[in-house]
Formats: sequence, C-alpha cells, structure tokens
Amino acid sequence: MDIIKSFNEEKVCEVKLVGRLDTTTAPELEAELKTLFEEGASKLEFNLEALDYISSAGLRVLLFAQKSLPEEGTMVIKNVKPEIMEVFEITGFVDILTIE
Repeated sequence: MDIIKSFNEEKVCEVKLVGRLDTTTAPELEAELKTLFEEGASKLEFNLEALDYISSAGLRVLLFAQKSLPEEGTMVIKNVKPEIMEVFEITGFVDILTIE
C-alpha cells in the first residue's frame, strides 16, 4: 500500500491510500497517523479512490484516527469505492465515520 500525504491551504491533511489496507499494511498507516498527530494535525481527509481492499485491521486504524483527533479536529472519508462502502455499511462504520 502507498500512503500519499499532502496539506492544502486550509491546513487539512489529505491522506490518499493506494492498494490494500490490511493486517500487513495497517501498522504502517497507524505509524504515519501517530506522526501526523504528534506534529499537530487536527484535520484529516482520507481519499480512498485508489483503495482496493480494507480488512478489519484497516477499519481499526481508521477508528484509531477518529478517536485520536483533538476535540476540535475533523476527519472525512472521500471517494469511497462501492466495494469499500459495502464493508463500511456491513460493519456499521457509516454511523461512526463521516463519509462523503
């Protein structure tokens, strides 16, 4: 999996995930997110247009990100493929995460 991070003019950190977010790659994303939070990131935007697969380990990392945000922080998930959206719906994550 590739993790592509960028900041826009509003200091929102876009995290684009490419490939598979599973047991093997979830720790890498979690480490990247911990670094972002240590650097003061409080607004995250996940772009999942190139994410092909997500496992329960990947869901756990997204939940970790949501819970690790400061009180005034925001997290949005965008460009979700139908296969990934189905996983979010089955697991009830559509009620927990902000998905556009």
